[in-house]
Amino acid sequence: MIPYILNHRSFLLLLFVINLLGTIYGFIWYEYQLLQTDPIFWIFVPDSPTASLFFTIFLGFYLVGKNVPYIEALAIITLLKYGVWAVIMNGLTLMEYGGLPWSGYMLVISHGAMAIQGLLYAPYYKIKMKHIILAALWTIHNDIIDYVFEQMPVYPAIMEYMDEIGYFTFWLSIFCIGVCYYLTQSKTRTV
Repeated sequence: MIPYILNHRSFLLLLFVINLLGTIYGFIWYEYQLLQTDPIFWIFVPDSPTASLFFTIFLGFYLVGKNVPYIEALAIITLLKYGVWAVIMNGLTLMEYGGLPWSGYMLVISHGAMAIQGLLYAPYYKIKMKHIILAALWTIHNDIIDYVFEQMPVYPAIMEYMDEIGYFTFWLSIFCIGVCYYLTQSKTRTV
């Protein structure tokens, strides 16, 4: 039943529209931070909207029966990474403040959904090892930009923990790259 729903044209169109609108909203959400950011870093600042943009592109091509493996690898890794990351960071903010604004709960739900949708479509990606390598380089490079050049998303309640968050984020990236490999490559290995 799930594969039928995931591949139903109406569902795919709905998912495409939701992700497109979420991507646009995400870039708008980062407007304030982008205005304070050196333009050389702009592509690396809006992490979650860029991840959902990759998935939106995947969906657009998938709707017309085409695959874009580099985009697919970027989508699965970054959707999982930033989906999990945002849920955890909002959880830490909740623990620090004892509550979240409505937007914090919306971020938990939307980012949790981001992570899940990236994984649900894993059987339909046409990813090879070279695609994972490029997506891994992008992801790790983005961590360096975020935590070495201090371009990470601003969560005021937890900014004092940036070193620990940077360390966690690096290992989260490695985990997500491993999940991508497992879901897209491990079944093709020969023993």
